Amino acid sequence: MKLSVLDQSTVAEGTSPAQALHNTIELARLADRLGYERYWVAEHHGIPSHAGPAPEILIPRIAAETTGIRVGSGGVLLPYYSPLKVAEVFRVLEALHPGRIDLGIGRAGGASPAEARAMRWDDPRDVDDFDDKLAALRAYLHEDFSAGQTPITVMPRVPSVPPVWLLGSSVRSAVAAARLGLPYAYAHFINPESTREAVEAYTKTFAGSNPRLIVGVGVYVADTEARSQRLLASHLLVRKRLFAGDIRAIPPADEAAAELARGRHPLAGEVTEWPRYFAGPPERVRGLIESLRDELGVTELIAMNMIHDHGDRLRCYQLLAEALELTSRADPATL
Repeated sequence: MKLSVLDQSTVAEGTSPAQALHNTIELARLADRLGYERYWVAEHHGIPSHAGPAPEILIPRIAAETTGIRVGSGGVLLPYYSPLKVAEVFRVLEALHPGRIDLGIGRAGGASPAEARAMRWDDPRDVDDFDDKLAALRAYLHEDFSAGQTPITVMPRVPSVPPVWLLGSSVRSAVAAARLGLPYAYAHFINPESTREAVEAYTKTFAGSNPRLIVGVGVYVADTEARSQRLLASHLLVRKRLFAGDIRAIPPADEAAAELARGRHPLAGEVTEWPRYFAGPPERVRGLIESLRDELGVTELIAMNMIHDHGDRLRCYQLLAEALELTSRADPATL
């Protein structure tokens, strides 16, 4: 089974956004050596706990410091941008790193209403033009104007272009990706209640012969059950705070666990076929992953987390790679 990484460049309490971005680079290097399939960076705006508003800048840096892992966006928030500009940026990335770039596209806001309006400076109306922009992006990317787009010259000229992945967390987005014949990444960590329905809808509705599907899960692997739950506590407190409009940096694990113990658990009463977050020692997490794989026929997972201590985060991805027996790549420093 393939494993990938979704990195939100989270800012740990007591550190800086600049450090979070350097941590992203270090984790990407490790993921490449460990044999992960792809490394996607997210886009968020106006959220102090997340330091990555510009995946198009992080992607070339990561690709330049790795050797084999695919690198992409998870994802570019297309409603904010010119489809032509996105197409040309990713054609440049493909020219620099042929065969290693993914263009993941997101529909969700990724910002508060104020930041969203500022992002759409030229047209601050709250309009849903995602479908039109996605059609235009694909036309520009492939220089295929048969669907009615006005033919233009798209730069640079390249022999290949990155695949467009549609990101979503609903059955609706799964069906939309399938009908367009696009690869699809479903965020189980956002909406675990609909994972089975979305995956089955995508595979049954897919218009074509090569459906490609990734399921995104929150993963917290540690040497013991207690330690994995301790690491997860930071994420759970972030989740609890976000629902209250509190967007502080990622809290330390011990402080998060202590605060959570004083109130209602953020996931209390949640019943899903697979847990929202896969937490535990390696053998337990491997069992959860294999259960999802066997039940739904999923062949690739993309793992995310919000762990305060960077060393613990690196260790989590190392243990996950070992649990799934990934084939490591050569360290570029030795080549």
